[in-house]
Amino acid sequence: MTLEETGGVFRLAYPPGVTPAKWVGVWAERVPDVPLTLVPAPAADVVGLLRGGGADAGFVRLPVDRDGLSVIPLYVETTVVVVPKDHVVTAADEVTVADLADEEVFHPLDDAIEWTVRPGRPAFERLATTADAVRLVAAGAGLLVVPQSLARLHHRRDLTYRPVLGAPQSQVGLAWLTDATTDLVEDFIGIVRGRTANSSRGRAPQPSADKPARREAAKPVQRGSGRRGTATGGRKKGRRPR
Repeated sequence: MTLEETGGVFRLAYPPGVTPAKWVGVWAERVPDVPLTLVPAPAADVVGLLRGGGADAGFVRLPVDRDGLSVIPLYVETTVVVVPKDHVVTAADEVTVADLADEEVFHPLDDAIEWTVRPGRPAFERLATTADAVRLVAAGAGLLVVPQSLARLHHRRDLTYRPVLGAPQSQVGLAWLTDATTDLVEDFIGIVRGRTANSSRGRAPQPSADKPARREAAKPVQRGSGRRGTATGGRKKGRRPR
């Protein structure tokens, strides 16, 4: 899909918990002629957006089906348990999966963590979203284990969270269709990877045509270029006749 077909913008999909603001700011500085449009989507829908042409690149929670995709892993999040502020869990700075064995733990359909064995006892129902689960945690109906960014996203005054040792972690990556690796996608990859504007993979500004001339003009004059006795016409210094 060409830039004209996308309305002259670069479309970036991102799931809840991922905050692309710092990269968007760099984009605005480096590629000011192409607006960047953010496309929020559930984590499970980002890859579908890419395959369907609804986004040029997107942040994903790994693992994902990589067929036809290029993926760059970026960072791994701390896993935390969200609890009411007066819950016994808050007595410790961190807990283990075993500490949650007797607790009812929600496992919403949009869970961002890949579990081999889910912690605690299954809650009374499988909720649709993490937001729904957070509301029930606040009501004292159970606990919720999520990546730390989601705990912050759904922050409430009556809730807090603690890191869970030994739990699987959510890894965030940048994905795009391999066959649609455009110059703009390369630009964004460079931004996410921290490349400078003058990187060979970035859109470094081309040197202006008058730079070589300026460098020539700035060359220092060679010593002796105007010494007498050379081809400049000066009189050759000789020995005084007796």
